[in-house]
Order: sequence, then structure tokens, then C-alpha cells
Amino acid sequence: MDWDRQPHRGPGPGNIQDLEEVLRRLKDRYDFSKFPRGSIVWIAVLVVLILIGFNSYYTVDPQETAVVQRFGKFVRTADAGLHFKIPFGIETVRKVVTGRVLQREYGYRTIEPGARSRLVEKGYEEEARMLSGDLNVIDLQWTVQYKIQDPMDYLFQVQDVEATLDDISESVMRRIVGNRYVDEVLTVGRASVADMAAVEIQEIMNQYKTGLEITMVKLQNANPPDPVKQAFNEVNEAQQEKERMINEAQQVYNQKIPRAKGEARQRITQAEGYALERINKAQGEVARFSDILTEYEKAPDVTRSRMYLEAFADFNSKIDRMIVIDESQQNLLPLFDIGKMSAQDVPAVDAQ
Repeated sequence: MDWDRQPHRGPGPGNIQDLEEVLRRLKDRYDFSKFPRGSIVWIAVLVVLILIGFNSYYTVDPQETAVVQRFGKFVRTADAGLHFKIPFGIETVRKVVTGRVLQREYGYRTIEPGARSRLVEKGYEEEARMLSGDLNVIDLQWTVQYKIQDPMDYLFQVQDVEATLDDISESVMRRIVGNRYVDEVLTVGRASVADMAAVEIQEIMNQYKTGLEITMVKLQNANPPDPVKQAFNEVNEAQQEKERMINEAQQVYNQKIPRAKGEARQRITQAEGYALERINKAQGEVARFSDILTEYEKAPDVTRSRMYLEAFADFNSKIDRMIVIDESQQNLLPLFDIGKMSAQDVPAVDAQ
């Protein structure tokens, strides 16, 4: 592993490691010839102690993890707080942000974050432009959010972790988009594209031992390029019109077909009921005729007379008035319905 990699250190009083240079500066600024020899020695000792004090401690913020190296070799890590180290470059400290979610942007850059962030897309067209599986060009903007999970792997395994993440993210996204249709990437497939990209990027970063944990991949914008945007919008409008007409036809179908099926079923049910009624009635007539035939065979005259009287009674119940005509009678003689005559209409009979 690259244990000898030099840490990135900023300016400050704790970084001055050349004692001779410090003494030279003090000598140029002050005239030590006026001081006694013993005083100069004490001043030098005091300066050395000050330098040792400034180089013997370091502080770590709550979101950071410190990696301590001794002569370039890793010895320990330190969490948030005040810590001490061997000064004058014997032990060096490199601080890594491990408690905050970091973000990389592709296809655009944020120049002023906030509620209404200002973005710039010019200059990143090549990064955003991709070819879909159906050979359509698409401009895709996305972000990768990550955390530094292992600071030792982050510092010592790969030379430039962020550049590696950029290359892997772009490669994975181009491969996923190249295997899908442009309509899917622009509409319903955006979430699945982002989820698949997060999984594949994490797998590759684990193989390289970068120490990163991918927390989220999010597609910001997915649009066709400006030269073909008008034609693409026309295609989308045509597809939407097609979907609208299909939906209207489906609505009419849902209104007409079920009702027609219900009416057909109703008529079939009525026909089946009528057929069943006729069959039952015919079977009843057959059974009644069989019973009459049996009785007729036993007593033909009686049965014939009973049938005649029943038929005459049924016929008589259906008429309002009956007139009996005698063949030898020249005039019509009405038949008085005695049953409908009241008591006052009946002529009185003198008793003798």
C-alpha cells in the first residue's frame, strides 16, 4: 500500500519544521549581540519549546476522522476532539470527512446552492449526452451521493478516489442507458435506472477498495438534445393523442359492451324461463290428460258427461248474457237470469 504518500497540509505555525530557518528569521529581526550568551540560549530553548507545543497537538471536528502516520506509515485513527502527536514531521495527521454525505454532479454543476440553486450546464454537454438502446440521443443529468466509510482505504488504496468515482459513475450510467429505450429513461424507468446505477457503482467501488459508500443516485433531468427537442415533443404529443383516443375508445367499449352483454343475458334468461314454463305446462297437460284417460277407460259415459259439463261451465263463466233459441220458435225468447233478479222483480203469487 501507498504508505509513503505525502499528506495535504495547509499553512499555519504548526507546519514550520526547519529550526534553523526560524532562528535565522529571529536573528534578522532582533539583534542578539546585545544580549548575554546565556540569554540567547534560553531564548532558543523557549523558541524550541513553543515550536514543539504548536506541533504536538491537533484537533478533529465532529464530522472528521484523523489518520495518523509515523514516517509515512499508518499507526492509528482518531475521532473528534483534541489529540497529541510527535512533532516535527515524525507523525503527520490527515483529516478525512466521514460524518457528512458528499455529492458529485454530472452533466451540470451547482454554482450557487440554496432554495433556488443556480446551475450551469454549458461546458458539460459531452458528459451528459448519451445514446439509448433504440439509438436515440439523450441529455442526462444525475448526482451521486456518497460517504467515506473507511478512511484508510480512501487515502491509501486509490490515487484519486473522486476521479475514479467520476469515471465509474459515467461508465455505469452510459451502459444502463444504452440498454434501455429512450421513452423508458425519460418517463417510467428513471427510478429503476438510478437504483441499478447505485448498486453497480457500489460493487465496483468495493472491488477497488475506495472506502466509499454510495448512499443515493438521483436522476435530475433527462431530456432530448436541443436540436431535436421540437421533433421529440411532436412525437410525444402524437403518442399522447394516441393514448387519449385509445382511452376514449376503451371508455365507450366499457359503456356499450357490458350493457349489451347484460341485455343479451337478460333475454337469454327470459327465454330460458319461458321455455321452462312451457315445458312444465306441457308436462302438466300431459299428466292431466293421462289421468283423464285413465278415468275415461274406467267409466267412459260418466267421464264424457263430466267433461261436457265442465266445458259448458267454463264457457258459461266467460259470457255476460245467454239467449236460448228454439228451432221451431218464430220469435226470439230472452232467457231471464233468475239469479240476477231481485226480490221485487219476482211477481207475487196469491195464496188461495
